[in-house]
Amino acid sequence: MSRPILYGADYSVYVRIARMALEEKGVGYDLVPVDIFAEGGSPAWYLERHPFDRIPAFEHGTFQLFETAAITRYIDEAFKGPPLQPADAKTSGVMNQVIGLIDSYAYRAMVWDVAVERLEHNPPDEKRISAGLCTAETALQTLAALKADNDWLIADRISLADLHAAPVIAYFIKVEEGQKLVAAFPKLSDWWARISTRPSFLATEKAG
Repeated sequence: MSRPILYGADYSVYVRIARMALEEKGVGYDLVPVDIFAEGGSPAWYLERHPFDRIPAFEHGTFQLFETAAITRYIDEAFKGPPLQPADAKTSGVMNQVIGLIDSYAYRAMVWDVAVERLEHNPPDEKRISAGLCTAETALQTLAALKADNDWLIADRISLADLHAAPVIAYFIKVEEGQKLVAAFPKLSDWWARISTRPSFLATEKAG
């Protein structure tokens, strides 16, 4: 079957999550640029791949997917390489809980309410940043409590939970408030030192 295609932009947290999964599995892929924030929006043909005009979308032969969690699970199950999902139900449940926590609470607070607000708005909305930091602290506190007593978040090897969390935290620590808050949780700081030097993480860093 042909190489998988990922549609999206290299600045996107969620595109990076999917790219990290492909890198971890050792799968060659093509990244087709789609910028949903471009003037005029994304190209009209893209709605055939993602009806809600979000990124990423994914294509493998004639098979198409959107939604990052669905894409990464497919990548893990469709391709050879080290497994990225635990075999037992309890650890798998924790992994899915971490992914849900990132999607539902951490992403918007850390990326949009704190990092983007601080970096791209002048003046920034300090009330929005303060509220985002409050939610981010709860998310990090929960992640630290859930973290397994080993190198990775939920098991003794890297999983989709790690891949989902890393790009979000990478964006969060672009600002000083994010750096300080992550540093306040030693278990997460140790994990961050490990994941941030991982080849899949380094290979998917946006240039410039």
